[in-house]
Amino acid sequence: MAMLAVVLVLLAAAAGAAEGLGVNWGTQASHPLPPKVVVQLLRDNGIKKVKLFETNLDAMRALAGSGIEAMLAIPNNMLHDIAQDSGAAKDWVKRNVKRFDFDGGVVIKYVAVGNEPFLGAYNGSFIKVTLPALENIQNALNDAGVGDRIKATVPLNADVYNSPAKNPVPSAGRFRSDISGVMTDIVKFLAKNKAPFTVNIYPFLSLYLNDNFPLDFAFFDGNATPVHDNGVTYTNVFEANFDTLVAALAAVGHGDMPIIVGEVGWPTDGDRRAKSSHAQRFYDGLLKRLASNRGTPARPSQHLDVYMFGLVDEDQKSVQPGSFERHWGIFRYDGQPKFAMDLSGQGQNTALVPAKGVQYLSRTWCALNPKASRNDIGKLLGAKIDYACTNADCTPLGYGSTCNGMDAKGNASYAFNAYYQAQSQKDEACDFQGLALPTETDPSTAACNFTIQIATSAAAAVRLSVSAVAAALVVASVQLSLSW
Repeated sequence: MAMLAVVLVLLAAAAGAAEGLGVNWGTQASHPLPPKVVVQLLRDNGIKKVKLFETNLDAMRALAGSGIEAMLAIPNNMLHDIAQDSGAAKDWVKRNVKRFDFDGGVVIKYVAVGNEPFLGAYNGSFIKVTLPALENIQNALNDAGVGDRIKATVPLNADVYNSPAKNPVPSAGRFRSDISGVMTDIVKFLAKNKAPFTVNIYPFLSLYLNDNFPLDFAFFDGNATPVHDNGVTYTNVFEANFDTLVAALAAVGHGDMPIIVGEVGWPTDGDRRAKSSHAQRFYDGLLKRLASNRGTPARPSQHLDVYMFGLVDEDQKSVQPGSFERHWGIFRYDGQPKFAMDLSGQGQNTALVPAKGVQYLSRTWCALNPKASRNDIGKLLGAKIDYACTNADCTPLGYGSTCNGMDAKGNASYAFNAYYQAQSQKDEACDFQGLALPTETDPSTAACNFTIQIATSAAAAVRLSVSAVAAALVVASVQLSLSW
């Protein structure tokens, strides 16, 4: 049996990911996996494309020579400077593209200019600067002599387009009225430079934002009541959403523009709908869909290019959209697979290859002190739990989440341990005025895992103030709630 398991893992790795499949590599974690470990994880699982959210020097060094195709990224907070100064764009390209663009370097295919800059949560902050930033970066790529093979694009949320309420079908898709002008100009510039349109599509969020959304329509297995659009049948929201964009592009004269799905996935915790069973069902359908080499009803012959979101869980992501934001990974925070997943899309019940060489902190947890006085517990416990959860990730304790079923003592221990691990097991991080004690007995339950953090030189103590947390919450990711 052991030999069979090894053979299955090797076969899974050898099969590789389905054509067109990539993954987003986010790093908003208190203890991120070392970049070299991440790149080896990608290679072991046959993932040949990765999308970054920042051009991290260590990540780029790890990617060099790997053969993995990369989409680099310019964060939103840099858009104003790059839009106003073409020299800043040229400098960015020099430092982040040309520096690694050599034989044996990083295979750079795209530069993502911003990330969902037209979200309503930004109150229009980036509407006037996104197109100029895109133009300056693409022009800088052209001037550097790489613009023929490295294209600038803008990853946009699916809320930049919609269908009118009186005719809510994909073929009626149009760009949002308040940004239709700038969207048209962006599309024209992308077309001029033969660059793709990049969109993030989240069936999970359509379900999360609308209690009346039909569950089966979020998946690919054909069990949903179909939606009919002038003789075309849709059985899942992904295709309906994608073809709404196709119609919006056609309406501005570019219905044949290449489309990349920059983010798509399903979280596994932090909400009653964010479950591993749902995630496994979603990815199983998506991967089979990609392996079938067929397009959507509006583009039946176009192969889909898709980046899964995301690679690993990130315990410092904003929870403004929901507690599930920290649980999008197909791997846990430590690079361990969450469920069986066949990246080739061939329908095999195979496991992902786990991360190698991961070093953990000592097998020590922090738990409620059994000798704490009832009086101290009554006076202090609530405030101490709040403090721990303000400075660490307690989202699994929320309603519908994996650790929601524990009693008050279990909740306290979970919160204390989350803080203790985030603080790299510092002695003073497991005290809470005598309410907590370190223990070598694992307090985990069958449903709730009390983590041991990984040891990494990049790990930093997480001491966010309440004001810092509030600021972080501004960074929201809102998905269009489609009528279907």
